[in-house]
Amino acid sequence: MRDLEHAMRRAGGVARATSLQAVGYSRHHLRTAVDQGIVIRVRRNWLALPDADRDLRAAATAGVVLSCITQARRLGLWVLAHPRLHVAAAPHAAVPEHHGTVHWARPVLPRHPDSLVDPIENVLALVAACQPFEAALTVWESALRKGLVDLEGLSRLALRGRARDLLVAANPFADSGLESIVLPRLRWLGIRIVPQAWIEGHRVDFLLGDRLVLQIDGGHHIGEQRVADNAHDAALLLSGYRVIRVGYRQVVDDWPGVQHVIVRAVGQGLHLRAA
Repeated sequence: MRDLEHAMRRAGGVARATSLQAVGYSRHHLRTAVDQGIVIRVRRNWLALPDADRDLRAAATAGVVLSCITQARRLGLWVLAHPRLHVAAAPHAAVPEHHGTVHWARPVLPRHPDSLVDPIENVLALVAACQPFEAALTVWESALRKGLVDLEGLSRLALRGRARDLLVAANPFADSGLESIVLPRLRWLGIRIVPQAWIEGHRVDFLLGDRLVLQIDGGHHIGEQRVADNAHDAALLLSGYRVIRVGYRQVVDDWPGVQHVIVRAVGQGLHLRAA
């Protein structure tokens, strides 16, 4: 039975019974494992270890795959919000009552019967259709930044609608999800904006024009990090830069307030090098 447990763990803790039989585990072997509590039958043809990933077990139980922003989050991509479980199913598939969002769209790439998670290409296609453009762009650029996909490969897929627009807009060199949000929101200003500019021995989040620095604090900007940030702000000031420092939640939840401050600073010429 220990060999069966190892095989299950290699499959992510949840596996189809028919696939296990194909590699040598008989029906009697699997029934015994269920009777002994080594595995749990979560669906007629699906078995799971008792400590298997909860989302994978739920997907197997419902006959769906994890996809869209749920799988994007699991891959460590930049997701602005993920309050509900997002799954995908074949078009017209019957899915039991599900406490989440089900996508029935035809997948860009075929799904293997053993898979409980969508390939990244399917994830991005569903994110494009499901999420607002800006939120989807952060996911796409995060996937490009991590090297999970590339623009050339995506361009050869049968993408439609908003996915084609994202393909044009996505920047593979975007440094963070915040960059994906802030740059498009400020382009209308018509001034040079350099993300991750190196000034006074450190990177700054954005340099607007010649002298205006925009810094965005995350939850880690406390303690020693805060002291270091304050010291760098002072060094920037002494070198003739002006610094606007805002919080991550301000950018996500109160962009009009952030934009108002930036516009006033640009209107006062604080982004220009002194004559």
